[in-house]
Amino acid sequence: QVQLAESGGGLVQAGGSLRLSCTASPRTLRLYSVGWFRQAPGKEREFVAAISGGGSRTSYADSVKGRFTTSRDNTKSTAYLQMNSVKPEDAAVYRCAADSSYERITHRPQYWGQGTQVTVSS
Repeated sequence: QVQLAESGGGLVQAGGSLRLSCTASPRTLRLYSVGWFRQAPGKEREFVAAISGGGSRTSYADSVKGRFTTSRDNTKSTAYLQMNSVKPEDAAVYRCAADSSYERITHRPQYWGQGTQVTVSS
């Protein structure tokens, strides 16, 4: 069982940057791939980014490529989503997820965090 907790959400100006964190307990995040998802009001949940357990593989939704970067520090059992050049359409609740399989992380991860709100002012 893995518990995930996101932090770092808040209000950001369009064009600005924000970094989200996803910390796992117990400190076993190195065993899991981590995915980031978001859901805006009235919209379906959307895959944003993923990173493999060792960090060698990453993938991104087309809508965030070149602007968002996911990384991880397994010594801290924490994954990150660096959001740059934020747009109003990036506003959503962001959730991290974990799964032992990188192939499953983009569509059916096993563990989920509660989410953190990102609000974008234009």
